[in-house]
Amino acid sequence: MIYFQKGSEKSILSSEDLKEGLFTALEKLGRRQKVLAVPPDYTRFHSRAGELTTYVYQYYGKQLTDILPALGTHSPMTPEQINHMFPGVPSNLFRVHDWRNDVVTTGMVPGSFISEITNGQIDYDWPAQVNKIIRDGGHDLILSIGQVVPHEVIGMANYNKNIFVGTGGAEGINKSHFIGAVYGMEKIMGRANNPVRQVLNYASKKFISHLPIIYVLTVIGNDDKEGLVVRGLFIGDDEEIFEKAADLSIKVNFEMVEKPLKKVVVYLDPTEFKSTWLGNKSIYRTRMALADGAKLIVLAPGLKEFGEDPTIDKLIRKYGYKGTPATLKATNENRDLRENLSAAAHLIHGSSEDRFSIIYCPGFLSKEEIESVNFEYADLKEMLKKYNPEHLQDGVNIMPNGEEIFFISNPALGLWAHKDRFSK
Repeated sequence: MIYFQKGSEKSILSSEDLKEGLFTALEKLGRRQKVLAVPPDYTRFHSRAGELTTYVYQYYGKQLTDILPALGTHSPMTPEQINHMFPGVPSNLFRVHDWRNDVVTTGMVPGSFISEITNGQIDYDWPAQVNKIIRDGGHDLILSIGQVVPHEVIGMANYNKNIFVGTGGAEGINKSHFIGAVYGMEKIMGRANNPVRQVLNYASKKFISHLPIIYVLTVIGNDDKEGLVVRGLFIGDDEEIFEKAADLSIKVNFEMVEKPLKKVVVYLDPTEFKSTWLGNKSIYRTRMALADGAKLIVLAPGLKEFGEDPTIDKLIRKYGYKGTPATLKATNENRDLRENLSAAAHLIHGSSEDRFSIIYCPGFLSKEEIESVNFEYADLKEMLKKYNPEHLQDGVNIMPNGEEIFFISNPALGLWAHKDRFSK
């Protein structure tokens, strides 16, 4: 059921619009006594989910008993991040999701189903895991809050991904990531319907449909005059609300470039991107726009690690971004990678498959570290001097020496492709 929807390609929803839309939906839901909010973590600060969670607190007060940021495999939020993202919300409401220990399995999606939707590429069972507070917390309302945007693992981010991955367990996260990687990232990105989403939808209908989950979904876009703005707000309890948000996101967040790009420069905001686990969005979101032999230059002043999780960080350092065949071979031959399939998937996602060059310019990782995982290295200070983000505009830029580059100020907000590599 849809409780509220508003937005279009040209809409700009103000804070008051967000608050009014949310309150309209909550009034339709009726009184609640024990509410759980599941927003994203700080890596999705621009989603406006923090602001919406603050409004949830204003509406329910003491009836909002728990806030569980959907960390997935990310690091726990710091007190400073919580205060910045959720101003005015008491810190004692926040719970930390431990993806290795705090989960329960609500059911198993059969391997026969997964084999059918992946054309026989994957045939293992998939555990529908969630944080135990989702299933056992006794809440009479669960608000899953977040942004719908093109995504490398599941085509379009959010909806039930926020539950099954954001609050999921190691096996569920690992196996879902691997399904997407093996099926093919370029066949998934920008598509709301794909094998990974079909697995999650199966689990939603079979295993958690009895839970009082309401999805609060934003669509964020870039406005020439206003910068980042909210283009849409969608609130409902089923797949229809996600599809409406995804339809708008494709219009807002997807850019079809006129010709394959030979040089792309991506800037990673240091407050948001501290690892290649997140920073490789610069690779995922641009790969379908890059020409064969292209150069992708990643300006990463906050980069200090490869994985957000210590175990995954070690695996990335050990195996590197060496392409699909090498990663699948390593997975077959090594238990540590088989037991962490999300890391294996990430290594596939982050490889150019030798089709283009990936040049990282890190703030805190050494040349040796960058090259050890199969990336090229360039000095950050020198590259910032050459490609100063403050002097570049998103899209095509002609440099003083006549060089043409394509600049992206935040890869998390979009998807770029050339028609030769993308078909709906």
